[in-house]
Amino acid sequence: MGNRERVRYAILALITTGLTYALIVFGGIVRITGSGMGCGNDWPRCNGSFIPPINDITTLIEWSHRLAAALIGFLILGVGLYALKHRSTPELRDRGILAWALVSVGLVLVVVLFGRATVQLELPPGTVVVHLALASTLLATLLVSALLALSESPGGAPMADSRLSYPRWAIASATLGFLVLLLGGLTATTGAAPLCTGFPLCNGQLVPEGGWLVHLHSTHRLMAFALVAVIAFSAVLTVRQGAPARVRRWALAALGLVTAQIGVAAAMVLASLPSGLRALHLAVAVALWAALVGWTFLARALPTERAAAARVSAVPTPAISA
Repeated sequence: MGNRERVRYAILALITTGLTYALIVFGGIVRITGSGMGCGNDWPRCNGSFIPPINDITTLIEWSHRLAAALIGFLILGVGLYALKHRSTPELRDRGILAWALVSVGLVLVVVLFGRATVQLELPPGTVVVHLALASTLLATLLVSALLALSESPGGAPMADSRLSYPRWAIASATLGFLVLLLGGLTATTGAAPLCTGFPLCNGQLVPEGGWLVHLHSTHRLMAFALVAVIAFSAVLTVRQGAPARVRRWALAALGLVTAQIGVAAAMVLASLPSGLRALHLAVAVALWAALVGWTFLARALPTERAAAARVSAVPTPAISA
């Protein structure tokens, strides 16, 4: 019975995680298309009505985003209620799933409040970036709760060998990845994106001349290149130090996504920032963040294959009486 509830929770959490990812990307599309004020500064109504007349595309995009956010918000509430209902089930209780589910519910309420503030303040860049940070954190909590439900043993697997460095490098990769994601959001919302032409250098210079917006964009690029190096180094350590296959797969996914992201960024800049590539840039960035979260969680939770084998061999074999 308990295992069935755990599997159901894992499916619900994974679906919710995927939809939350899609909603974050949709939010980027709202910004890219200039639709953020498509409903005016009304909230939760749109131009004075819950079902507004659709007079232009910006209203349609913004109202659709709000509607999708409301539906996914209720779904996240459902995740929390499901975990609360089955909190006494050992398969859920022993994994600490309820705590993560309730954190997700709390975060979605905060995200809603910041969404309201963002609209009512008419999209100040700082509030927009905080909104992105909160939404990305929400995505992480949902993903972790799903991975906990999918873990093979209660409470997750034993912690990885503390003498190995790859879990710490996975944490470093995720931390830097989060910072690069937010810095990219700030670059986009402040209007700094078009101020660095050419690639990989900004205006042909390693340290470009210009105001703070030029330096903001240049710093985002330099940190993104640093992220590629850190992820590549961390992925090599993950493979060489005998991480489990699941951890290696997440590490290689992160490496593939960060490599693809550099390609998308180059194409976007060289093509003068077309909307489609800007949306793809955000989509890959958020997918990379999710991959870094999954990699970090599993790197800390799962023992190496050698350590797991040692634990199995250390288990005494019951004596067989004659």
